[in-house]
Amino acid sequence: MPIYEYRCPSCGHRFEILQRMGEGADGLACPKCAAPRVEKQFSTFATASGEGPRSASAAGGCGAPGCGTGFT
Repeated sequence: MPIYEYRCPSCGHRFEILQRMGEGADGLACPKCAAPRVEKQFSTFATASGEGPRSASAAGGCGAPGCGTGFT
């Protein structure tokens, strides 16, 4: 189940909820002020890997002479 972010328009509190896909805010209340109306937020996400910038050969090139030049 995905995690969705919500914001309370009454107090501005942001919180996350684990919900089934497609479920809305019906029945949810702000955990801080108990306001009965909350708004779903668009989330941003970032990924990180332990790798630095990738070279051409690491990015899928073959690394052999003439590779990727169009000549065989």
